[in-house]
Amino acid sequence: MLSSARGLGLPRGLVVRRFVVLFIAVLAFVLAPWPATAAPHHNFPDRINLPNGFFPEGIESGRGTSVFVGSLIDGAIWRGDVRTGSGRVFTKPGDQGQGRVSVGIAYEASRNRLWVAGGGPGFGAGVGDVRVYNASSGALLATFFPPGEVGALNDVAITHDAVYVTDSFKAQLVKIPLPSDGSLPSEDAATLLPVTGDFTQTEGANLNGIVAKSGVLIVAKSNTGQLFRVDPATGIAKEIDLGDTPPLINADGLELRGHLLYVVRNTNVVTVVRLGSQLAAGTVLGNITDPGLDVPTTATVAAGRLWAVNARFGTGPTPDTEYWITQLPLRPNSG
Repeated sequence: MLSSARGLGLPRGLVVRRFVVLFIAVLAFVLAPWPATAAPHHNFPDRINLPNGFFPEGIESGRGTSVFVGSLIDGAIWRGDVRTGSGRVFTKPGDQGQGRVSVGIAYEASRNRLWVAGGGPGFGAGVGDVRVYNASSGALLATFFPPGEVGALNDVAITHDAVYVTDSFKAQLVKIPLPSDGSLPSEDAATLLPVTGDFTQTEGANLNGIVAKSGVLIVAKSNTGQLFRVDPATGIAKEIDLGDTPPLINADGLELRGHLLYVVRNTNVVTVVRLGSQLAAGTVLGNITDPGLDVPTTATVAAGRLWAVNARFGTGPTPDTEYWITQLPLRPNSG
């Protein structure tokens, strides 16, 4: 490179300086795989308290520093701010009827809508629905019911043309098409998409967390700790190769930022996986742990930090049981 530049008559000092600048730029790119938003925010609370007895499961970030959390007790949705730590229930429990549940949550930023997987009474009762709210007012906009039998609707992902919801006790996804004009489809538009290919339904909780990337769905299988990429058109699943890494048992919610996949596990860790460009393989970078975790179920990125909600499944829910959100770094703190 230098000899070619000298042949063009450029001064030696100018050539060397350009080479050094280029080298530094390339080195910085190679050594910085983490999101630029990973800088610390020491003025943010380490713990955000939810209402006592709330029994949370899903969490999702919205506009700015807002987050939403759903309740397994009565289907309520809590909206808070990770900067101030304040929040309130902005959908009333009675809106969904006694015993309804809210599990996974996904925010549709372009339409300011909140999609919630739920059902009830109770979780896993074979009665599921998908509700959509105005994310500012909390108004219920529509309720979608699957056209066939479901086990337990769990987590939600949104693509440019559809909403997908996992069923933890059946090898299927609920699919709700999204009209291109931004309107909501008719309430009978939901269909069931069988998940096949490498995926095999086994005893216990199966399909759980779900995210979308590059026209592909990525799902977690809780009981075996496997990750799969799923074709949203056919439902055919291919297992993501994680090499010799032990299975990610008790994988629950998934959060994706670029090619970094955060796998929230009920064992009080969040495992960080760097996905390959074709999403066929991944490398486990390590685990994020924190003393404030007590059976986390899902997490979301807001304001350059990971925020995990604690369902505390080992503690029986009572009206006085404390629940909270834990702030976590984006980088693993253990290998």
